[in-house]
Amino acid sequence: MTTLRNFGRRSIGVAAVVLAACNMQVTNPGPLQDSQLNAVSAMPALVNGMSGDLSYALGNYIDRGGLASGEMTEAGNYSAEQQYWFGIIRPDDVNPDWANMQQARWSAENGIERMKTVLGANFEKNVDTPRAYLYAGFANRLLGENVCTGVIDGGPAQSDTVYFVRAESLFTRAYTLATALANTNVANAALGGRASVRAWQGKWTDAVADAALVPNAFVYNAIFSTNSTRENLDMAVQTISRRETTVFGTVYAGISKTDPRTPWDTVKVGTAIQTGQDGKTKFFQQKKYTSLGSPVPLVKGADMLLLRAEERLRANDLPGMTTQINSARATWTGLTPVTQPATTAAAWTLLQAERGSALWLEGRRLWDLRRWYAEGTNTFLTGRSKCVPVSTNERASNPNPMPAP
Repeated sequence: MTTLRNFGRRSIGVAAVVLAACNMQVTNPGPLQDSQLNAVSAMPALVNGMSGDLSYALGNYIDRGGLASGEMTEAGNYSAEQQYWFGIIRPDDVNPDWANMQQARWSAENGIERMKTVLGANFEKNVDTPRAYLYAGFANRLLGENVCTGVIDGGPAQSDTVYFVRAESLFTRAYTLATALANTNVANAALGGRASVRAWQGKWTDAVADAALVPNAFVYNAIFSTNSTRENLDMAVQTISRRETTVFGTVYAGISKTDPRTPWDTVKVGTAIQTGQDGKTKFFQQKKYTSLGSPVPLVKGADMLLLRAEERLRANDLPGMTTQINSARATWTGLTPVTQPATTAAAWTLLQAERGSALWLEGRRLWDLRRWYAEGTNTFLTGRSKCVPVSTNERASNPNPMPAP
């Protein structure tokens, strides 16, 4: 049975708030008509909608992706989430995530085409255009890192790598246009996004060249808010408002609770540790996201340093790998340097653990485990689902044959 949680109505809409001198009435006319977006003045709202769809897709997936990749343990009563935790990802259980990820991709890519039509010769000069390409790039990366099969707008099944190819092109456009408009923030985010998808295509030299240009302290976030349920970060809903998933039983419970990368704490009722919603599993609360409006990183300087560290390890340069790992650790306060591993096997263990902590609960661990499993350097996914299959709804509506889950 498909589990739906916090999945609100999806639309691009603007609420009109009318404030007269003595009239505090709020009027919400509902979603805009599609034709009303065909105006230059609507472009900021259109691009903000792309951002919203990306955040919605990512924010609602993080807890399930975390369960599938060992970042969290199920402590509630949702059947789909229990299956994710067991390592079983079924088409029936991925309908919401598949739809949300594809919606984020489609709304950004389709929105770019609309912007080209509306803005005409001013398209590349518009301040919102680089952001549109950036969100489209991240939406494709989200799909590429998490789904098993590439499907574009009801088309035939393709390799999941199609999303990385599309993302690279989109990030390149974002970077070029942001640089021309002196938007350093978007340019750095585009470089970071492109570095990752280039690495995932085996273009490690190009990936490192991009990663080296991203400042160590840089962070670019997916935005969430307490304004409405749809804007809430679902991970916070499930671990702050409720007790559905727990750090208990994961490798991160064995790491100091004060590690700034993976903060968590016990919750007690009197002297006893609080249990999850299932009434039996110990509830260790994640503290990375403490509010329904907490942001989720899409690109971090530390991520780029660890990408560079992995490239050095792949080149059998253990001293270089260790230097990059320690540079990444230095972006957090309180972490001491690590020593160089004695063997390549030990180096892979260290690198994978460091990346796991640095990107904890950001919706990216399943991809790392999947690619390392394929290369024979990590066994966590042995006997487990390794990615999100084509959803039941997509299979029912798409006329093309889809691979077995």
